[in-house]
Amino acid sequence: MEARAIAKFVRCAPRKLRRQADMVRGRSLAEARGLLSLARSPAARVVRRALQSAAANAENNHDMDPDSLWVSEIAVDESMRISTRVRARARGRRDRLVRRLSHITVVLSDEEEE
Repeated sequence: MEARAIAKFVRCAPRKLRRQADMVRGRSLAEARGLLSLARSPAARVVRRALQSAAANAENNHDMDPDSLWVSEIAVDESMRISTRVRARARGRRDRLVRRLSHITVVLSDEEEE
């Protein structure tokens, strides 16, 4: 059985989140929690929150044992972009500063990996 959680419109660039997601993909829930709590990146905190949400969904909605869960899938997709300010460029021109947003999808499973 699978349980999933989706964190949408996270204000962190997908490139930074994918680094943390690759670190926990295919690991057990306890090991993934430990790795993300020790990581110093602010992006790790966002991924950990999505992981905690999926674990809560598994325990409360699907009556799954948290000790037997592992991260079967974790995906980070790019969301919309926000152009907030401008940066001065040469010869009186300007460029936009673009803030990238992300969607994180976490799928936890209690079945053994094939």
